Amino acid sequence: RLIGQQQEINSLTQRKSAVDKENARLKNEFGNLNRKFKDKSQELKDTKECTQKKEEQNRLVIKNLEEENKGLNICCADLLSDLEKLRKQEAQWKKEKSDNDTRIKNLETDLAETREQIKSLHSICSNLSSEVDVKQEELFQKDCDV
Repeated sequence: RLIGQQQEINSLTQRKSAVDKENARLKNEFGNLNRKFKDKSQELKDTKECTQKKEEQNRLVIKNLEEENKGLNICCADLLSDLEKLRKQEAQWKKEKSDNDTRIKNLETDLAETREQIKSLHSICSNLSSEVDVKQEELFQKDCDV
Protein backbone atom coordinates (compact mmCIF):
# COMPACT_ATOMS: atom_id res chain seq x y z
CA ARG A 1 0.00 0.00 0.00
CA LEU A 2 2.84 2.43 0.69
CA ILE A 3 4.20 1.84 -2.77
CA GLY A 4 0.81 2.59 -4.23
CA GLN A 5 0.65 5.79 -2.25
CA GLN A 6 4.21 6.66 -3.24
CA GLN A 7 3.31 6.07 -6.88
CA GLU A 8 0.21 8.16 -6.46
CA ILE A 9 2.29 10.92 -4.83
CA ASN A 10 4.80 10.70 -7.67
CA SER A 11 1.99 10.79 -10.18
CA LEU A 12 0.38 13.73 -8.41
CA THR A 13 3.77 15.47 -8.19
CA GLN A 14 4.28 14.95 -11.90
CA ARG A 15 0.78 16.20 -12.59
CA LYS A 16 1.41 19.19 -10.27
CA SER A 17 4.68 19.88 -12.08
CA ALA A 18 2.93 19.58 -15.44
CA VAL A 19 0.09 21.84 -14.18
CA ASP A 20 2.66 24.31 -12.80
CA LYS A 21 4.43 24.33 -16.16
CA GLU A 22 1.12 24.78 -17.98
CA ASN A 23 0.18 27.46 -15.47
CA ALA A 24 3.53 29.25 -16.00
CA ARG A 25 3.08 28.95 -19.76
CA LEU A 26 -0.47 30.30 -19.51
CA LYS A 27 0.69 33.13 -17.21
CA ASN A 28 3.44 33.95 -19.71
CA GLU A 29 0.92 33.82 -22.57
CA PHE A 30 -1.49 35.92 -20.52
CA GLY A 31 1.31 38.45 -19.86
CA ASN A 32 2.10 38.56 -23.58
CA LEU A 33 -1.57 38.94 -24.47
CA ASN A 34 -1.98 41.57 -21.77
CA ARG A 35 1.00 43.52 -23.22
CA LYS A 36 -0.46 43.18 -26.71
CA PHE A 37 -3.82 44.35 -25.36
CA LYS A 38 -2.18 47.38 -23.71
CA ASP A 39 -0.23 48.12 -26.91
CA LYS A 40 -3.40 47.82 -29.01
CA SER A 41 -5.31 49.92 -26.47
CA GLN A 42 -2.63 52.62 -26.69
CA GLU A 43 -2.62 52.32 -30.47
CA LEU A 44 -6.40 52.68 -30.49
CA LYS A 45 -6.17 55.69 -28.16
CA ASP A 46 -3.49 57.26 -30.38
CA THR A 47 -5.58 56.53 -33.47
CA LYS A 48 -8.65 58.09 -31.85
CA GLU A 49 -6.63 61.19 -30.89
CA CYS A 50 -5.19 61.41 -34.39
CA THR A 51 -8.68 60.97 -35.88
CA GLN A 52 -10.06 63.69 -33.60
CA LYS A 53 -7.21 66.04 -34.58
CA LYS A 54 -7.80 65.34 -38.25
CA GLU A 55 -11.55 65.82 -37.82
CA GLU A 56 -10.90 69.14 -36.09
CA GLN A 57 -8.50 70.16 -38.87
CA ASN A 58 -11.10 69.11 -41.43
CA ARG A 59 -13.75 71.16 -39.62
CA LEU A 60 -11.43 74.18 -39.68
CA VAL A 61 -10.65 73.62 -43.36
CA ILE A 62 -14.36 73.28 -44.13
CA LYS A 63 -15.14 76.42 -42.10
CA ASN A 64 -12.41 78.34 -43.92
CA LEU A 65 -13.60 77.04 -47.29
CA GLU A 66 -17.19 78.01 -46.43
CA GLU A 67 -16.01 81.52 -45.49
CA GLU A 68 -13.99 81.73 -48.69
CA ASN A 69 -17.00 80.46 -50.62
CA LYS A 70 -19.19 83.18 -49.07
CA GLY A 71 -16.63 85.77 -50.13
CA LEU A 72 -16.46 84.33 -53.63
CA ASN A 73 -20.27 84.25 -53.86
CA ILE A 74 -20.40 87.92 -52.87
CA CYS A 75 -17.68 88.67 -55.41
CA CYS A 76 -19.60 86.73 -58.08
CA ALA A 77 -22.80 88.59 -57.26
CA ASP A 78 -20.94 91.91 -57.52
CA LEU A 79 -19.38 90.87 -60.82
CA LEU A 80 -22.75 89.74 -62.18
CA SER A 81 -24.26 93.06 -61.11
CA ASP A 82 -21.39 94.94 -62.79
CA LEU A 83 -21.83 92.81 -65.90
CA GLU A 84 -25.55 93.60 -66.00
CA LYS A 85 -24.81 97.32 -65.63
CA LEU A 86 -22.21 97.11 -68.40
CA ARG A 87 -24.66 95.26 -70.66
CA LYS A 88 -27.29 97.96 -70.07
CA GLN A 89 -24.68 100.63 -70.72
CA GLU A 90 -23.58 98.81 -73.87
CA ALA A 91 -27.20 98.65 -75.07
CA GLN A 92 -27.62 102.36 -74.34
CA TRP A 93 -24.39 103.18 -76.19
CA LYS A 94 -25.45 101.04 -79.15
CA LYS A 95 -28.78 102.88 -79.26
CA GLU A 96 -27.00 106.25 -79.01
CA LYS A 97 -24.56 105.19 -81.73
CA SER A 98 -27.43 104.05 -83.94
CA ASP A 99 -29.23 107.35 -83.30
CA ASN A 100 -26.01 109.27 -84.03
CA ASP A 101 -25.37 107.22 -87.19
CA THR A 102 -28.92 107.98 -88.36
CA ARG A 103 -28.44 111.66 -87.52
CA ILE A 104 -25.09 111.73 -89.38
CA LYS A 105 -26.70 110.05 -92.38
CA ASN A 106 -29.53 112.60 -92.34
CA LEU A 107 -27.03 115.46 -91.99
CA GLU A 108 -24.98 114.08 -94.88
CA THR A 109 -28.17 113.87 -96.99
CA ASP A 110 -29.08 117.42 -95.98
CA LEU A 111 -25.54 118.55 -96.81
CA ALA A 112 -25.70 116.94 -100.25
CA GLU A 113 -29.07 118.59 -100.87
CA THR A 114 -27.72 121.94 -99.67
CA ARG A 115 -24.69 121.61 -101.99
CA GLU A 116 -27.05 120.93 -104.86
CA GLN A 117 -29.10 123.99 -103.88
CA ILE A 118 -25.90 126.07 -103.67
CA LYS A 119 -24.86 124.85 -107.13
CA SER A 120 -28.29 125.73 -108.44
CA LEU A 121 -28.20 129.12 -106.73
CA HIS A 122 -24.69 129.77 -108.10
CA SER A 123 -25.98 128.96 -111.54
CA ILE A 124 -28.98 131.26 -111.07
CA CYS A 125 -26.69 133.92 -109.62
CA SER A 126 -24.34 133.57 -112.58
CA ASN A 127 -27.26 133.84 -115.01
CA LEU A 128 -28.61 136.84 -113.17
CA SER A 129 -25.18 138.40 -113.14
CA SER A 130 -24.97 137.90 -116.89
CA GLU A 131 -28.43 139.44 -117.29
CA VAL A 132 -27.37 142.37 -115.11
CA ASP A 133 -24.30 142.87 -117.28
CA VAL A 134 -26.48 142.81 -120.42
CA LYS A 135 -29.00 145.23 -118.85
CA GLN A 136 -26.19 147.52 -117.73
CA GLU A 137 -24.78 147.49 -121.22
CA GLU A 138 -28.22 148.26 -122.64
CA LEU A 139 -28.68 151.01 -120.04
CA PHE A 140 -25.29 152.42 -120.92
CA GLN A 141 -26.21 152.41 -124.63
CA LYS A 142 -29.50 154.12 -123.87
CA ASP A 143 -27.69 156.71 -121.81
CA CYS A 144 -25.35 157.29 -124.65
CA ASP A 145 -28.24 157.57 -127.06
CA VAL A 146 -29.96 160.06 -124.79
